[in-house]
Amino acid sequence: MSTAPPSSFPLREYVHRREGMIHAMDGGLWLHRHVWKGRPMAHLVSVDRDRLLAYGRTVGLPPERLQFKPLKDPRTGERRDAWHWDLLGHFLPPPGPRIP
Repeated sequence: MSTAPPSSFPLREYVHRREGMIHAMDGGLWLHRHVWKGRPMAHLVSVDRDRLLAYGRTVGLPPERLQFKPLKDPRTGERRDAWHWDLLGHFLPPPGPRIP
Protein backbone atom coordinates (compact mmCIF):
# COMPACT_ATOMS: atom_id res chain seq x y z
CA MET A 1 0.00 0.00 0.00
CA SER A 2 1.38 3.40 -0.97
CA THR A 3 1.08 6.45 1.20
CA ALA A 4 0.46 10.03 0.15
CA PRO A 5 3.46 12.35 0.45
CA PRO A 6 3.40 14.87 3.29
CA SER A 7 1.68 18.10 2.21
CA SER A 8 4.84 20.06 3.09
CA PHE A 9 6.51 18.36 0.10
CA PRO A 10 4.43 19.03 -3.00
CA LEU A 11 5.46 16.49 -5.63
CA ARG A 12 4.65 17.41 -9.21
CA GLU A 13 4.00 15.02 -12.06
CA TYR A 14 4.10 16.26 -15.64
CA VAL A 15 2.70 14.93 -18.89
CA HIS A 16 5.87 16.11 -20.66
CA ARG A 17 9.25 15.01 -19.33
CA ARG A 18 10.87 18.32 -20.35
CA GLU A 19 8.53 20.31 -18.08
CA GLY A 20 9.25 17.99 -15.17
CA MET A 21 12.98 18.35 -15.75
CA ILE A 22 12.69 22.15 -15.73
CA HIS A 23 10.73 21.99 -12.46
CA ALA A 24 13.50 19.81 -10.94
CA MET A 25 16.19 22.18 -12.27
CA ASP A 26 14.40 25.05 -10.49
CA GLY A 27 14.63 23.13 -7.18
CA GLY A 28 11.18 21.55 -7.20
CA LEU A 29 10.39 17.90 -6.54
CA TRP A 30 9.55 16.14 -9.82
CA LEU A 31 7.92 12.72 -9.57
CA HIS A 32 8.73 10.77 -12.75
CA ARG A 33 6.83 7.47 -12.95
CA HIS A 34 7.91 4.48 -15.00
CA VAL A 35 8.06 0.68 -14.87
CA TRP A 36 11.19 -1.23 -13.86
CA LYS A 37 11.34 -5.01 -14.33
CA GLY A 38 7.56 -5.06 -14.58
CA ARG A 39 7.05 -3.14 -11.32
CA PRO A 40 5.72 0.41 -11.03
CA MET A 41 8.23 2.84 -9.61
CA ALA A 42 9.16 6.50 -9.77
CA HIS A 43 12.17 8.73 -9.47
CA LEU A 44 11.77 11.77 -7.25
CA VAL A 45 14.21 14.23 -8.84
CA SER A 46 15.63 17.64 -7.89
CA VAL A 47 18.77 19.74 -7.89
CA ASP A 48 17.90 20.58 -4.26
CA ARG A 49 19.64 17.79 -2.35
CA ASP A 50 18.63 19.14 1.06
CA ARG A 51 14.96 19.18 0.08
CA LEU A 52 15.18 15.58 -1.13
CA LEU A 53 16.90 14.52 2.09
CA ALA A 54 14.20 16.26 4.15
CA TYR A 55 11.53 14.42 2.16
CA GLY A 56 13.38 11.15 2.74
CA ARG A 57 13.55 11.73 6.51
CA THR A 58 9.81 12.40 6.58
CA VAL A 59 8.85 9.16 4.80
CA GLY A 60 11.60 6.95 6.26
CA LEU A 61 14.06 6.65 3.36
CA PRO A 62 17.64 6.05 4.49
CA PRO A 63 19.91 8.90 3.29
CA GLU A 64 22.45 6.49 1.78
CA ARG A 65 19.80 5.53 -0.82
CA LEU A 66 19.75 9.04 -2.31
CA GLN A 67 21.44 8.80 -5.71
CA PHE A 68 23.56 11.43 -7.44
CA LYS A 69 23.22 11.81 -11.19
CA PRO A 70 24.08 14.97 -13.12
CA LEU A 71 21.31 15.90 -15.54
CA LYS A 72 21.18 18.14 -18.59
CA ASP A 73 19.12 21.30 -18.13
CA PRO A 74 16.79 21.32 -21.16
CA ARG A 75 16.85 25.12 -21.29
CA THR A 76 20.63 25.47 -21.58
CA GLY A 77 22.00 22.03 -22.44
CA GLU A 78 24.41 22.29 -19.48
CA ARG A 79 24.87 19.43 -17.04
CA ARG A 80 23.88 20.21 -13.46
CA ASP A 81 24.28 18.28 -10.23
CA ALA A 82 21.02 16.50 -9.42
CA TRP A 83 19.83 13.74 -7.11
CA HIS A 84 16.94 11.30 -7.02
CA TRP A 85 15.20 8.76 -4.86
CA ASP A 86 14.03 5.44 -6.31
CA LEU A 87 10.48 5.06 -5.00
CA LEU A 88 9.06 1.53 -5.00
CA GLY A 89 6.47 -0.36 -2.99
CA HIS A 90 5.01 1.56 -0.08
CA PHE A 91 7.33 4.53 -0.82
CA LEU A 92 5.60 5.06 -4.19
CA PRO A 93 2.93 7.77 -3.76
CA PRO A 94 -0.50 7.17 -5.25
CA PRO A 95 -1.07 8.66 -8.70
CA GLY A 96 -2.01 12.30 -8.71
CA PRO A 97 -2.91 14.85 -11.35
CA ARG A 98 -0.35 15.34 -14.11
CA ILE A 99 0.48 18.88 -15.19
CA PRO A 100 0.35 19.45 -18.98
